[in-house]
Amino acid sequence: MAPPSPRKRGEARSGALVLFALLLALATPALAVQPDEVMKDPALEARARTLSAELRCMVCQNQSIDDSDAPLARDIRLLIRQRIAEGETNDAVRSYLVSRYGDFILLKPPFKLETLFLWLSAPLTLLAGLAAVLLARRGAPASTEPLTPEEEARLAALTKGDGG
Repeated sequence: MAPPSPRKRGEARSGALVLFALLLALATPALAVQPDEVMKDPALEARARTLSAELRCMVCQNQSIDDSDAPLARDIRLLIRQRIAEGETNDAVRSYLVSRYGDFILLKPPFKLETLFLWLSAPLTLLAGLAAVLLARRGAPASTEPLTPEEEARLAALTKGDGG
């Protein structure tokens, strides 16, 4: 059987690229907000979604509550929508949740004394790693002396049995 012509291979590649681009365009983030949670007013729903995207799921801890399927995240999303429907501002809702769960609920916690270690831990870890590398280089000898003929003979005798 003859290999496909260059033209047919090019068509297959372009077809695969079109399919990949289509799949990429359709791949949207899977949000956990359920249809029964959505507010009727689009402006209020947009506010609720903005707040949900800023808040950490206390169960998952690496997701916003907007992305989390955890029951607690759903409860917080409903609480946000309830408070927005009652006329509270975004800052008031955020402050209420921080008073209830602490700064940890914020995906971007404020820079203050209580969160200082959180903010400085990454740069301090990087500096500690760099210091370890520099100290390891400083302690290593600059060069080694060549083996003496006796040491070479002993090494050859030891490695002879290794098959090498």
